[in-house]
Amino acid sequence: MENEKKRVVFMGTSKFAKTILESIVDKVDVVLVVSQPDSLVGRKKVLTKSPVKEYAESLGIEVFTPEHIRNDYQKIIDKKADLIITCAYGQIVPKEVLEYPEFGAINVHASLLPKYRGGAPIQRAIINGETETGITIMYMDEGMDSGDIISTSKVEIEHEDNLDTLSLKLEKIGCSLLIETLPKIFLRVNERMKQDINEVTYAPIITKEDEHIDFTKTTLEVYNLIRGLNPNPGAYALLDGEVIKVYESRIGNAKGKASYINNIYKDGIGIGTENGEIILTKIKPAGKNIISVRDYLNGQKKDLLGSKLE
Repeated sequence: MENEKKRVVFMGTSKFAKTILESIVDKVDVVLVVSQPDSLVGRKKVLTKSPVKEYAESLGIEVFTPEHIRNDYQKIIDKKADLIITCAYGQIVPKEVLEYPEFGAINVHASLLPKYRGGAPIQRAIINGETETGITIMYMDEGMDSGDIISTSKVEIEHEDNLDTLSLKLEKIGCSLLIETLPKIFLRVNERMKQDINEVTYAPIITKEDEHIDFTKTTLEVYNLIRGLNPNPGAYALLDGEVIKVYESRIGNAKGKASYINNIYKDGIGIGTENGEIILTKIKPAGKNIISVRDYLNGQKKDLLGSKLE
């Protein structure tokens, strides 16, 4: 990289994006950070800054949080950046913004494109039972994660990985890959490869419907859903009409009626599935904190055997 640091506008919102920003603040001149507007968080609806905004402000970096960037982007243009870097920003960036920097606009995406384009690539990879994923750094265009690929790095998805642990792995390789890739971009020696449209898959944002556990599916499908949504937002089922969030489980050996509690273990509740049993081991009952099922059972007066989870 040249002695004079390149001027960069960084666009991101999530904790994942914050980690990526942390890795480059001493390597480029971040002249502006663009993030989503503050949002209401939790049961008490507390107005909260995004992790990226909070971090940028702690460093004294100017932050811009447009409600709709497609109509409000002049501040970005005025910064005359050499490069735009985006990561988990959350809005489609208009063509006028993407095309103005000398070195273009790049995105750090948490999948091996063209697989899992969209806003929930880490969750969807786990939920779908993938055994590997990775980071792709690509040029941005007007589509959704459809630009030319610059560089990639793979990581294994282990059987015990959940959203949290896999995100940490991807953050680590994402930082390394970006640091390795930036000098090549600035020297104009980076690779540039078109995405194979025949290999495209999508990872849409998780909806409330996606969070619901269907115990009539296979044990592995249920297990993957639970770990793919742990720790946030958490998968859920209904017990006696009340929401039970499920954060941890393991695959059991017994067989029983799908959706019913067929076994009670010292540390878990065995629920029948299409082809076997899933044992729930960490849950959040309605209106309570996350607890181990061992503790939940110790305080449970009702006989749960035969109860149905819907």
